[in-house]
Amino acid sequence: MMEKNFKKGLVFALAGFVTLACGDAVIKQIAHLWPGSAIAALRYGLAAIGLSAIILVRSGWQGFSMPMARDQIGRGTSVALATLCFFSSLKYLPIAVATSITFVSPMITALFSAVFLGERASGKTWLAIIAAFSGVIIILRPELARVGLAALLPLGGAASMAALFIFNRRVAGKAPMLVQQWIAAMVAAPILIVASFALDQSGAEWAQVDWPETHVILNCSIVAVSATIAHLLVFRSTEFAPATLTAPMTYVQILVALLAGWLMFGEVPDLLSLLGVAIIIGSGLFLWKSSSGR
Repeated sequence: MMEKNFKKGLVFALAGFVTLACGDAVIKQIAHLWPGSAIAALRYGLAAIGLSAIILVRSGWQGFSMPMARDQIGRGTSVALATLCFFSSLKYLPIAVATSITFVSPMITALFSAVFLGERASGKTWLAIIAAFSGVIIILRPELARVGLAALLPLGGAASMAALFIFNRRVAGKAPMLVQQWIAAMVAAPILIVASFALDQSGAEWAQVDWPETHVILNCSIVAVSATIAHLLVFRSTEFAPATLTAPMTYVQILVALLAGWLMFGEVPDLLSLLGVAIIIGSGLFLWKSSSGR
């Protein structure tokens, strides 16, 4: 029975991570039509409205709460910055490249924990960190020459995700999963709206926000719904199997991104880029194995 539950947990995790990767492909389709800041603002604005309605119907006004408000604001800010960087990067980079670079976030989390929280990092952890960033350098070598500093946007997203992981550890179990998602959306949405307006007012051509085409709004709506479902599936997976067992399933996102990039956008990474991707995945799995004691 326990083995059956573990398999069910893995299926839920797989479904969740595949759904997240498909959502990224949906965003990639509109990344050249609207600024990443505006796409992120609309995505989280819609999510905040939808989650508010669900919580109100299920639990009434007493369902809304924000335990550990300072850490929750940190979570929402991290989510906003990570999404802003990643969505913006999809205009300039192949989806597999952008996705792969964001997966150095576990290594950055370990680095942040060692530097800012005083947690002792083992030699294996430092080895994973160095290897992962070597993979990033390999992947970025042609992209920096092609698109300039915009190639670093996924790295900013990865650093923001690392901060999110740390805040998540602090607020874990303080509220139901649905409420945690609502809090993140409610904090992220206004930050992204302000950022989108500020960038629009800066006069930069790439940041100009016009009224979007209907399918842009539709795509943002799809991702607002699919991402919420994906996170619930991943959370559900932990009810059947330990997070340490389901965590490696997250790397299926890179494989889906590679497939989507090839089939939908004609993006075929060269062999060196694939080597960089493999190094990042290997570093993440090595770090997971070391930390979980497997």
